[in-house]
Amino acid sequence: MSPKSPEFKSANLDDWAKAAARSAPGGDVDALSWHTPDGISVKPLYTAQDIKDLPYTDTLPGFEPYIRGPQATMYAVRPWTIRQYAGFSTAEESNAFYRKALAAGAQGVSVAFDLATHRGYDSDHPRVTGDVGKAGVAIDSVEDMKILFDQIPLDKVSVSMTMNGAVLPVLAGYVVAAEEQGVSQDKLSGTIQNDILKEFMVRNTYIYPPEPSMRIIGDIIEYTAQHMPKFNSISISGYHMQEAGANQALELAFTLADGKEYVKTAIAKGMDVDGFAGRLSFFWAIGMNFYLEVAKMRAARLLWCRIMKEFNAKSPKSLMLRTHCQTSGWSLTEQDPYNNVVRTTIEAMAAVFGGTQSLHTNSFDEAIALPTEFSSRIARNTQLIIQEETHITNVVDPWAGSYMMEKLTQDMADAAWSIIEEVDAMGGMTKAVDSGWAKLKIEAAAAEKQARIDSGKDVIVGVNKYRLKTEDAIETRDIDNVAVRDGQITRLKNVKQNRDEALVQSALSAITSAAESGAGNLLDLTIRAMRLRATVGEVSDAMEKVYGRHRADTQKVTGVYAAAYDSAEGWDKLKAEIDQFAQDQGRRPRVMISKLGQDGHDRGAKVVATAFADLGFDVDIGPLFQTPEECARQAIENDVHAVGVSTLAAGHKTLVPAILAELKKQGADDIIVFVGGVIPRQDYEMLYEAGVKGIYGPGTPIPASAKDVLEQIKAALK
Repeated sequence: MSPKSPEFKSANLDDWAKAAARSAPGGDVDALSWHTPDGISVKPLYTAQDIKDLPYTDTLPGFEPYIRGPQATMYAVRPWTIRQYAGFSTAEESNAFYRKALAAGAQGVSVAFDLATHRGYDSDHPRVTGDVGKAGVAIDSVEDMKILFDQIPLDKVSVSMTMNGAVLPVLAGYVVAAEEQGVSQDKLSGTIQNDILKEFMVRNTYIYPPEPSMRIIGDIIEYTAQHMPKFNSISISGYHMQEAGANQALELAFTLADGKEYVKTAIAKGMDVDGFAGRLSFFWAIGMNFYLEVAKMRAARLLWCRIMKEFNAKSPKSLMLRTHCQTSGWSLTEQDPYNNVVRTTIEAMAAVFGGTQSLHTNSFDEAIALPTEFSSRIARNTQLIIQEETHITNVVDPWAGSYMMEKLTQDMADAAWSIIEEVDAMGGMTKAVDSGWAKLKIEAAAAEKQARIDSGKDVIVGVNKYRLKTEDAIETRDIDNVAVRDGQITRLKNVKQNRDEALVQSALSAITSAAESGAGNLLDLTIRAMRLRATVGEVSDAMEKVYGRHRADTQKVTGVYAAAYDSAEGWDKLKAEIDQFAQDQGRRPRVMISKLGQDGHDRGAKVVATAFADLGFDVDIGPLFQTPEECARQAIENDVHAVGVSTLAAGHKTLVPAILAELKKQGADDIIVFVGGVIPRQDYEMLYEAGVKGIYGPGTPIPASAKDVLEQIKAALK
């Protein structure tokens, strides 16, 4: 019988509700709804009624407001670009990796720089001894950049560079390396991230305070619009916000609000909006909330079109949001790591269904260490299989017309727009960032999420449910940080010996003068200095003389973790033990949570600090970028019982033994040291032998680590 025949009688919603109630827990159909952290209620059933009043359900791809994609044919004509974000050790090793990846199907190069480079330090600087070459490639000068792109034709291969703090010398070094390869600036294609506002909220690889940092961004937008028409001057990034704990609505709202701020900055320099807006791009994280991620990307295009119309943009290229995506690194688990292959595949599918223009898929072992060639091949092939085998690419926006997806797209847009209006009321994103409000919103979301995981409310397969009794070891990549740093120092000496020092110093002085006066274009002046073989550190120092270095606050949210932790019995028992400790000792157990070296990823540190404080510990938070000596001194001055080192960027083998040695040197080896974060299991024994009392890897419930730290403190006091 045809559904259109007179005999066919469809059930109505009341009939469905009665049928559903027979299966629903307690007969409550409303209990089947999923209430997301974004404040959106996702129903188990959607019908035509849910979208009858929505304004954008019959739009077409390639046309305003671009919900269904920025291009008319999307992947039916040209699939998304497959990128592989990578960089490690030396320029030589990274170059070899890129060339193999390009030969195996990658379609662009995405460069990860080490933390020393991000923070504008040369490899010989004493503050970066544990960071050189560890979480990305070390770049000190044009000579490193030339090696990085050796035999990679920069007029044909697009290059994406994740760089924000030291954006001027890095972008300038790339331009000069291309020139010396014979490629002029107008032929260069790719993207520089250049998104400093999000660094003050989450990733923390900034150098200068917000105001001068915005001047740098304006100069880059201006210069690239004039000289590099095929190059994207900024990649406005929500990725690191979600990785730091933001839900999808927060990520969407803050990223678009950042974009508004950058547009205002360029217009304030006298630029016409249609002269630069077409080269702005975006960068989203894609996590495991599948439906929300697809809806987020569709909503992002709708809202960006609305925002750009407010700036009187006329060109379609100015109105359409184009984006790169990366699957989540945070969703990867150390436990049962082959599950990560499945997670990354699901996330990649969400990015594709959402209409990304390029995509990086994370490798399954990145919760533990830098990816190996084996894991990178699986990650790359994940995209190739989707492109070549599934036929997903044959249909433009297959979710269009879905009752659920159209309603969820509008719900996501409404939730994000409400937050954008809050930001606007504060005077824009620079003020929202400067006040610390935006950062605290993300940290609260992160603490709430961790509490839901630790209490078992949110399931992570292999971590808090279906956990293996024993874990098999997997091969990981290890970088000899000492050897890399020694090699970089030698190359730096050679560069400085073979340059015209007077010309270099004159070029650096010109940068300082421009920073001081506000006149001139800083990227133009930096390119001139890099041609003469100035270094990344020297260019950064030339501006630091005027701008200074930004120092983040160490405030933390309180009460959020405790409110979301859904296992009261164990929580209350541990709180009682801490209260008893305070009675016995005359003070509460005091811990200091620290980040050593140049690793600015502080999600874990802030969540641990919040949870420990909610349990009743006295908690100090060390400032970012401490040396072991500075950390030991603060721990002694604050009279703490324990120091917790949070590590994500592989510096633990150098920096943790250094803090232990420094405490001993200063006569405070009674202060216990524990470590949390991304640490390969083969490194545990070395750390324990060095004197570490506890190691808490990814997936460790915070109450369990807090209980262990309390017991270690008690043992040390006996």
